[in-house]
Parts: sequence; structure tokens; C-alpha cells
Amino acid sequence: MTPASPSRLPQLLLPKEHGSWSLALEPIALALLIAPSAAGAALALAGIAGFFTRRPLKFAVTLPAGDPRRVPARNGAIFFALFAAATLGVAAVLGPARAFWPLLTAVPFGAFFLWFDLRNAAREAEAELAGSIVFALLPATGAMLAGWPAPAALALAALALARNAPTVLTVRTYLRLGKGENPGVLPPVAASGVALATVALLTRQGLVPSAATAVSAVFLARTCWLVSPLRPSWPARRVGIMEAILGLAQLGVLAAAYRLR
Repeated sequence: MTPASPSRLPQLLLPKEHGSWSLALEPIALALLIAPSAAGAALALAGIAGFFTRRPLKFAVTLPAGDPRRVPARNGAIFFALFAAATLGVAAVLGPARAFWPLLTAVPFGAFFLWFDLRNAAREAEAELAGSIVFALLPATGAMLAGWPAPAALALAALALARNAPTVLTVRTYLRLGKGENPGVLPPVAASGVALATVALLTRQGLVPSAATAVSAVFLARTCWLVSPLRPSWPARRVGIMEAILGLAQLGVLAAAYRLR
């Protein structure tokens, strides 16, 4: 067998699902923008490396022994995993140990996602939700590494989860409706409504700025539109671009709102 061509390395190393980039990297960016610290930056690098570990690890485990893609995939998985471990170690040295307990709560969700992924079932709703929860919990640890109290740090993670979980359900439902299926529109609308109510409660308690409630209301309106009879006939890529733009807008609004508090 000949080695895998260098031109195929991106296919082995880079996540293929466009939506996963936003759901993974937005919470990391949120923590860096709102609660920056040296330890938080190291944690962010660990999170990014963990994100890039997933695809080559899947290939390294699932491809047959003689496949020429298996060795570069294995090497890529080892590299990203070691980099994640090293940067996580740096974060542990720079920050207090008590800051990492929110990250520990993400471990079972990560294991659940990995179990699905290694069985080529990462696009199941349960797997996508578990993966989104893992990255939504990172801002809590990042904020605590920056010295935030636990309630404010967990509220930051709640903002990330209020973005991630309803988005997964909304996009899944939209794509299935576009295929002529009847998945039911209640789950994404209900999830978006619960997210808005939760963020509104956190705003009332003074844990997040009022702009966060406005952002959640926009996401609820987005969900209602995409699952309604008035939804556009867009391909998945275009919906992904829209979600990326909304995510960037959310980051900008929240970063400005936290700084003005």
C-alpha cells in the first residue's frame, strides 16, 4: 500500500461537518472574549486541539489495517491529543484546581459522543447534543480560571448551551423538512423557548447582561422561521453560513455587553 497523499491529509484531519465548527469554536471564543486569562488561553488551545483530535481518531480506529489513510490519521490523532494534554496541563499550572470541576462534568458527554462517533453515528441527535454540551461547558471553566465566581461562570456556560442545543435541533429539523420528512417542529421550538426563558431568568438575577435575552429572542425567532411553512429552500451549506454569521454577531453583542456592565 502507498502512503496517503498529502493532498488528502485535510480530509483526514479537518472536521467535515460545517456546523460543528461553530458549535465547538463559538463557546471557546466566548470565554476568551469575555473572561480572558493566560490559563483560559491554554484551555482554549486544549479545546481546539480536542476538536481536531476527533476526526483522525475516528479514522485511526475504524479504518482497516491495510488502509493507507490509517497511519497518517493515527499520527494526527496522537499529535492533537498530546497537544491537548500539554495545553490542558499548562492551564492547570496557571490556574486554580477548583476551576476545573465544570470541565469534569463534560467528560461523560464527551464519552457518549465518542461512543456514537466510532460507530459512524455522530450525526444522531443524541450525539450532536452531547458534543454541543461538551463545548458549551468550556466557558465555565475558562471564566473560573479568570477568577470569576461559580454562579457567573456557570451562567456564561448557560449562554453557550442556550445557543448550541436549540441550534442542533433547529438545523436538524430544517434539513429533514427539506427532505420531505415530518420530524415534528415542537422539540426545536420548545428548546429555543426554554433557552430564552433561562437566559431571561439569568438576566433578572444579574448574572448575564440584558443583551443576552435579546440575542436569545432572535434565535427563537430564527427557529420559528426555519421550521415554519415560510422557511426558505436553502441547501445545508447556506444554512450553515447563516448560523456562522449569527454566531459571530452573538459573540460581538455579548462581548460588548459584558464590557459595558
